[in-house]
Amino acid sequence: MTAAGRPDWLRLRADFPVLTRQVHGKPLVYLDSANTSQKPQPVIRAMDEFYREHNANVSRAVHALGSEATEAYEGARRRLAGFVNVPPDELVLTSGTTFGINLVAYSWALPRLGPGDVILLTRMEHHANIVPWQLVCERTGAKIRVVDITPDGALDLDDLRSKLTGDVKLLAFTHVSNVLGTVNPVADICRMARKLGVVTVIDGSQALPHRSVDIPVLGCDFYAFTGHKMLGPTGTGGLWARRQHLREMPPFLGGGEMIKEVSFEGTVYNEPPHKFEAGTPNIAGVVGLGAAADYLAEIGMAEIEAREQALLAVATERLSAIPGLRIFGTAPGKAAVISFLVEGAHAHDLATLLDLEGIAVRSGHHCAHPLMAHFGVPATCRASLAFYNTHVEIEKLAAGIEKVRKLLL
Repeated sequence: MTAAGRPDWLRLRADFPVLTRQVHGKPLVYLDSANTSQKPQPVIRAMDEFYREHNANVSRAVHALGSEATEAYEGARRRLAGFVNVPPDELVLTSGTTFGINLVAYSWALPRLGPGDVILLTRMEHHANIVPWQLVCERTGAKIRVVDITPDGALDLDDLRSKLTGDVKLLAFTHVSNVLGTVNPVADICRMARKLGVVTVIDGSQALPHRSVDIPVLGCDFYAFTGHKMLGPTGTGGLWARRQHLREMPPFLGGGEMIKEVSFEGTVYNEPPHKFEAGTPNIAGVVGLGAAADYLAEIGMAEIEAREQALLAVATERLSAIPGLRIFGTAPGKAAVISFLVEGAHAHDLATLLDLEGIAVRSGHHCAHPLMAHFGVPATCRASLAFYNTHVEIEKLAAGIEKVRKLLL
């Protein structure tokens, strides 16, 4: 922090070792945080310390290391729960959003849905919030209905109202679009759904790293998030669910830790959330994720959001001035994600040539085939910003695009 109590962004940037790298002889410009964020030293140290000093399995041994490992793991759960303002016993620790959504699909939706029931999705969903519901429909006879988007990439709320009918049993949608940056009005949508008794499942992957998320205020039934996009390790994440759902849902996986008593005649399951956490978890990863939540909280999510919005404004203005560049997703209040194409250049060619300048952007369909089809393109480039990026890096991106444009056109 500065003397005025505001974050010192350059000092914070120094916490991320990989950002000092060179790529192809050029300083790395990392603009792919929506894909995975970089990791600060406190996260790396927390995982290293666990393996060096406390490594043991959790909840299975009474010796000192076992107790230390259990406390480190459950302590991380408590800190993550505090980060989103929920009770720890309502937070299932998972390998990420994909696992969390699948848990809801198999444990909540599969036993409850049948022919004539509808699962409502949106046009902007990631495949992880489409495919699990397709699998449920194949097994139950339920159907998927899709809510459209407006030309600027916002969710069409009128279309949502018209399609949120009595046959809808579940509404699953993203908090923030990984392609468009659109920030959906989650609380308003959940309020609409709740009036009709519709259960809501929120993909929070792109929200938690970039803005304050108070889950009770949102009013949803399930909220899934992933750790590696919020400065934590890969293979970590969480699923929050209302206590009533957790009590009524059957386990998704069977094995150790999710049981109280086992005999060949039957099994008594553990209490939630442990009922859904079979097997040895990613203990060091969860410890690292707890450290990531602490790191973000210390900076302040309001400060992070303001910083990233300022970077987005500069980047949008600079890239919009490049002839032939088209930005996908211009909804007001969007997150710091810019998906774009340059006329005459394929997304993969553009990203490959930018990489030669040391600039890392994502190219492809971004696990959103239906959204690409909606726009009539096979792929886009995506520059996704985080608080550790700089104005200098934005200028390097723009200059790199202009250089590539001259080479390809």
